[in-house]
Amino acid sequence: MDHLPYRPAAGIMLLNTAGQVFVGQRIDSTLEAWQMPQGGLDPGEDARAGALRELEEETGIPPTRVEVVAASSRTFDYDLPPDLVGKLWKGRYRGQRQTWFLCRYLGRDEEIDLATPHPEFRSWKWAEPGQLPEMIVPFKRQLYCDVLAEFAPLIG
Repeated sequence: MDHLPYRPAAGIMLLNTAGQVFVGQRIDSTLEAWQMPQGGLDPGEDARAGALRELEEETGIPPTRVEVVAASSRTFDYDLPPDLVGKLWKGRYRGQRQTWFLCRYLGRDEEIDLATPHPEFRSWKWAEPGQLPEMIVPFKRQLYCDVLAEFAPLIG
């Protein structure tokens, strides 16, 4: 597994006016885990454009309904558990190397629509930032702690 590269990716920590973070439950999992919108970058796509594209693909929220507050000062890596390496991304990657963006949601809850052309979430909610590490699958827990620490001064 160590010889495999990381998949280039991006994620969005989307805040509502109450300072809560958007999280969704993946449609392809029965786990009670919740995650922030994130995904792989297309060839030649920059991280900001990819993050905003992923947000719209997963939530129906267009880039015009968010304000990008900050980009992470560095990338964050996570490794897949060994049993998932051969199953995801055709076995080409060991995990993801993500650039994260802190964004504010400018729309209303009623505008969020998970019924996108290629749905990824089955449910969504707003969560307190401090709850995020306990809500995500264990192999992404440290990543979420790192993203929280990165944006903590801006979250309040």
